[in-house]
Amino acid sequence: MAALLQSATATATLSHRSVCCSTTSSSPITYSSSSTTAAALSWAPNNKRNAAQHQLVGFVRRKKPFAVSSSLDTAATVGQVTEVDKDTFWPIVNAAGDKTIVLDMYTQWCGPCKIIAPKYQELSQKYDDVIFLKLDCNQENKPLAKELGMRVVPTFKILKHDKVVKEVRGAKFDDLVAAIETVRTS
Repeated sequence: MAALLQSATATATLSHRSVCCSTTSSSPITYSSSSTTAAALSWAPNNKRNAAQHQLVGFVRRKKPFAVSSSLDTAATVGQVTEVDKDTFWPIVNAAGDKTIVLDMYTQWCGPCKIIAPKYQELSQKYDDVIFLKLDCNQENKPLAKELGMRVVPTFKILKHDKVVKEVRGAKFDDLVAAIETVRTS
């Protein structure tokens, strides 16, 4: 167990991105892309070891995780939040089929993004039939953020059948829950 935690911590150090209100243009966030290893990675402020331990415990608790994978060696698991980028987002969306997808578009410097991140993680554990993704809207991912029409962070896009069907702008948790419920039941 200690070796696995060390491995997860070392990997988190190599590919770590902080979570994170407006632009004009202590829960884990799981990273799952071709640039990460098989170890579960998490983010927690200034404490990568505790984040990795928390995520591994959370991963063990899941009874039947549902994974969506694409040809780019990326995977999104129901019950966890998966970090995506401009290269992994659409393959995961396409592989999801008719599942509902919720995308949290955030920036590292955004205070409201940091506040809603733990609640977003809780939602991913609550809804076993929904895929939860996070996109850091940095310079690297700016083309995808523009394509999706992001103007304010956080922005939550809810997709079904490869199309955006709902959007919640700002850290409005109740509105996000209502939007998820509406799309799930439609």
